[in-house]
Amino acid sequence: MGKATLGPLCTVLLLPLMVCGVPTEEPTSGEAVISGPTEGCRRCCDPQDPQADTTDMASTSPSALPYVLPEVRPYINITILKGDKGERGPLGAPGKSGKEGPRGDRGPQGAKGAKGQAGSPGGPCQRRFSAFSVGRKAALHSSEGFQPLLFDTVFVNPDGHFDMAAGHFAAPMRGLYFFSLNVHSWNFKETYVHVVHNDEAAVILYAQPSDRSIMQSQSVVLALAPGDRVWVRLFKRERENAIYSDNVDTYITFSGHLVQPQDD
Repeated sequence: MGKATLGPLCTVLLLPLMVCGVPTEEPTSGEAVISGPTEGCRRCCDPQDPQADTTDMASTSPSALPYVLPEVRPYINITILKGDKGERGPLGAPGKSGKEGPRGDRGPQGAKGAKGQAGSPGGPCQRRFSAFSVGRKAALHSSEGFQPLLFDTVFVNPDGHFDMAAGHFAAPMRGLYFFSLNVHSWNFKETYVHVVHNDEAAVILYAQPSDRSIMQSQSVVLALAPGDRVWVRLFKRERENAIYSDNVDTYITFSGHLVQPQDD
């Protein structure tokens, strides 16, 4: 065979030998590894003398040249690179309020504060009280029509709200008043008595004629305006009307007092 024929054949046989010269370790970062035939590798068509003429190499085709790996660029992990802290962004819109949480425990009692200033003096105290209790020791027989029952004994009348001369109680203020009347009936005579509010009978005390005299009572609560009058009167009908007393003991009493004042 001629020398020109052996050139392509040597290239085919040389390719496996060229691969064996590639290093098995991965290149380090930033280094480019160029693989070539090791010192012990030779082509089958090379001359035996290491200093052989290199003119044949120059005339060899590019496919027969040693394989050169491409340059490996270093790998940089950008995730580990941290830049400078940026400026704070604008405040976002507030979100919706959450649900109200449970009420907390009561905190400890605080220290006692300083004493405050004295307040302004109050107005004069208004008296909101009224009461009376009167009696009669003399018996009384009714005349025709109505007859006021007058009293001759005072038990209590501190503010003079009961007029002894007229036999009337005059309400000093608006409110609820309680009144009580007690009389002693006369044997075989009728007892017919009214408790009067102004000019109208409020309640009636009545006892039929009997051979025995007995104590009778009546009570009532009235709503009065200032100046309203409450008094007692006898009323004669067909039969004789009377109340008993013996000029010694008090058998007839009339009492009243303010239960609850009411504002105008």
